[in-house]
Amino acid sequence: MAKKQFKTESKRILDLMINSIYTNKDIFLRELISNASDAIDKLAFISLTDDSLGLSRSDFEIRVDIDKENRILTISDNGIGMDRSELESNLGTIAKSGTKQFKDELEKDDDQKLLDVIGQFGVGFYSAFMVSDHVIVISKKYNEEHANQWESFGNDGYTIKEAERDSVGTDVILHIRSNSEEGDEFDKYLEDYTISSLIRKYSDYIRYPIKMMMEHSRKNENKEDGGDEWETYLEEETVNSMVPIWQRNKKDVDQEEYDEFYKNKFFDFEKPIATVTVNAEGLISYKALLFIPGRAPYDYYTREYEKGLQLYSNGVMIMEKCADLIPDYYSFVKGVVDTPDVSLNISREMLQHTRQLTTIRNNIEKRITNELQRIQEEDRETYKKFWDAFATQIKYSIVDNYGANKDKLADLLMFATTHESGFATLKEYTDRMKDDQKYIYYAAGENFDRITKLPQVERIMDKEYEILVLTDEVDEFVIKMLDQFNEHSFKSVDDEDAIETTEDEKEKFEKTVSESEDLMKYIKNKLEGKVSDVRVSKILRSHSVCLTSEGPVSIEMEKYMAKRNSGVPGFSTEKVLEINPDSDVFSALSERFANEEYDLLDKYIELLYGQALLIAELPLEDPSAYSDLICSLMK
Repeated sequence: MAKKQFKTESKRILDLMINSIYTNKDIFLRELISNASDAIDKLAFISLTDDSLGLSRSDFEIRVDIDKENRILTISDNGIGMDRSELESNLGTIAKSGTKQFKDELEKDDDQKLLDVIGQFGVGFYSAFMVSDHVIVISKKYNEEHANQWESFGNDGYTIKEAERDSVGTDVILHIRSNSEEGDEFDKYLEDYTISSLIRKYSDYIRYPIKMMMEHSRKNENKEDGGDEWETYLEEETVNSMVPIWQRNKKDVDQEEYDEFYKNKFFDFEKPIATVTVNAEGLISYKALLFIPGRAPYDYYTREYEKGLQLYSNGVMIMEKCADLIPDYYSFVKGVVDTPDVSLNISREMLQHTRQLTTIRNNIEKRITNELQRIQEEDRETYKKFWDAFATQIKYSIVDNYGANKDKLADLLMFATTHESGFATLKEYTDRMKDDQKYIYYAAGENFDRITKLPQVERIMDKEYEILVLTDEVDEFVIKMLDQFNEHSFKSVDDEDAIETTEDEKEKFEKTVSESEDLMKYIKNKLEGKVSDVRVSKILRSHSVCLTSEGPVSIEMEKYMAKRNSGVPGFSTEKVLEINPDSDVFSALSERFANEEYDLLDKYIELLYGQALLIAELPLEDPSAYSDLICSLMK
């Protein structure tokens, strides 16, 4: 029997199939089972019009058998089979797809677009050579009397001869390679646990039962003296579940089933806070089952975390984590997408970046946003749980890419607030603004209590204006990036013009500034290098002193950058020492300056500067010297 050579530069292309196209050896089983499913699809379609077959859907199956002793793994189907010419054409010519040809023939008739198959490129079969060094295919085609056998040891060619097979269908027989010295492990493909796990991972939703003999243990009830207490036995099992939960009618699935699917599929012990189902039909058809978790995975805020939804096509898992189906800011979402309308690359391991993929992603994004807003409005307690887990992700996503996504995410934001509700969305804040209120006020700091006791907060509270209390390090960056919401600008409590003043108040203030100009210059000179300016304060009420900043960088921003850079500021603020002109402290400073009591005045200045640092929660430059200063003033 003469050996035939593969067409299309067989050695080079087969080597490419094995070593380049497929990055994961486990994929071979998915490909062979997909081919078996395609073959059954063809015969099932023919059986609709050929009553002589006497076949129903329940008659079709795929079998996987393991012969561990002889290192043989067999994948069998009772599908349409192949004749001699098709074995030569489909297996002897790499990248020749009989499935695609069959599908093209069907689609010539608009009424026959009933079959959806995945084999587009005709290369999946050759992935078998990644794990085997000898492949035999025995196939008997529908309406043929004889079977034929195709056999190959790899890129040196193949042979075809007549063979025996009782019924229509195909057996793919793999002689599994031995473990290599380079560390490639092949023995695992002869273990029923490994094979069944791969079936459940990649082919769980193939529409036909995949059956195999599974080894089990049971207690030996007829144990004789000295015999084993436990015995092993083989039992045939259907490994795959066939009908995925997202393909079932939504009204036939209760929430408990969705919750259990989520916990088992995505390894979470808590149920999700929301489940989103999508059934899109049209130019692009897909089904999606999405889950919003109630807690962040342990590695979520690390570089090791990988986002992505599971992508299926016709029951076959194409990618375990398809990052292109979900935007970064919703990377916490888990779920599956099943569609026949995406373009796969030749190995079906990666997607081509297509318009269809972008459309699915955009639709999924909108559905998630709508669901989060619904929860926010209807179930605040649940939304608070979500916010506790993923607020950081949403906030950083607003700041990222120069605020490219801020308009999409602004409505999801929540902040602590001085309002009795405790927390507020920006819409809730603006909806209840007072008639005379122009700005959305905010104050930043370490925690709620400290922020609400800041000297500069007092004048806003006196007006009974609500203040957003920013306690997360990124909060102020978010506010700066948003700039405004619902046509209202954000205003820091530190800003001089945060509250409008009357003409009389302006006149009185300007007079005080003029009269104390020399004193402010003196204090500024004494604090040279520590502050950029010293001024009579417009923002203080009962408190004597505080530190504010000029320019876009606030004191809280400086702290944040210093923390990220291990204590070294990424940039410094232009700090301003503000002194309340109505305080006793201001009077004391003015009196010492007028009487030229400069030694005592200098001590007062150092004391006030230290107090301002403490109020702003900034470190004292020399705590010991500051303590000595206080003691010296107590003499």
